[in-house]
Amino acid sequence: MATKILDKIYQAHSEKRKQLAVLIDPDTPNDAELEAIIEQINSAKADLIFLGGSLLIKDALDTCISKIKKLTDVPVIIFPGSILQISDKADAILFLSLISGRNPELLIGSHVISAPYIKQAKLEPLATGYLLVDCGKATTASYMSGSFPIPYNKGEIAACTAMAGEMLGQKLTYLDGGSGADKPVSTQMINQVRASVSTPIIIGGGIKTPEMAREVCLAGADIVVIGNATEKNPKLIKQIAKAVHQS
Repeated sequence: MATKILDKIYQAHSEKRKQLAVLIDPDTPNDAELEAIIEQINSAKADLIFLGGSLLIKDALDTCISKIKKLTDVPVIIFPGSILQISDKADAILFLSLISGRNPELLIGSHVISAPYIKQAKLEPLATGYLLVDCGKATTASYMSGSFPIPYNKGEIAACTAMAGEMLGQKLTYLDGGSGADKPVSTQMINQVRASVSTPIIIGGGIKTPEMAREVCLAGADIVVIGNATEKNPKLIKQIAKAVHQS
C-alpha cells in the first residue's frame, strides 16, 4: 500500500522541519468562510489539512473535500470521529486507535468495520496512537468516546502509553486536548513523550497563539494542529504557520 503522506511526514521529522495542520470541521464554515480559510492556508504555506469532527450533524464531508480540492493542493487528511467519516475524495485518513482509553470499539472494533471501506476508497491509512489529554475542559471527543482523558500533569502516563502504541506498530503519536480546550497539552508532557518514542508527534487542542505553537514545537511536537481559533480569525493561520516553520 502506498505511503506517500506518511513518507513526507517522516521526511520532515528526520529533517526536524515542523509542520502545521489546519483542522476544518465540515459542518462549520459556509462557502465564503471556507474560501477565506483556504486562502489563508495557501498564503501561510500550511502543510496539511485535517478534516472531520467528533460529531458531524450535516452530511457534508464529500462536498467539503471537493470544495477544498478545487482551492488548494495541500493534502487533505480525514480526522475521523466515527466510521461514517470515510471518503475516497481525501488523500489519507488518520487510522486512530484511542490508546489512552479502554473502550474496545475505539481500540480495534470500529477499525475492523471500517478497514474494507478505507481499502476500497484507496485512502492511505496513517496508523496513529491517539491520546486524549485533560486540558481544562470536558470535550466532545472525550464524551463521545466514553473514555477518561489522561490527567494534565501525568506526563509519565502519556509517555508509557505512547511507548506501548509505538511497540504495537503505530506510526504516529497524537496528543489531543480536544476541540475548544482551555490550554494546550503541557510542554512537560510533550517532552516526556518525545523522550519515549521515535514516531512523529502530533499535538492539537488549545493552541491559540503563535507563542503557544512555538512552545509546543520546541517541546518536541512535529505537527501542530489548529482549528477553533482559526475559524474565528483565519488570519491567525499565517501567524501561527510562521511560528511553527521557524521553530
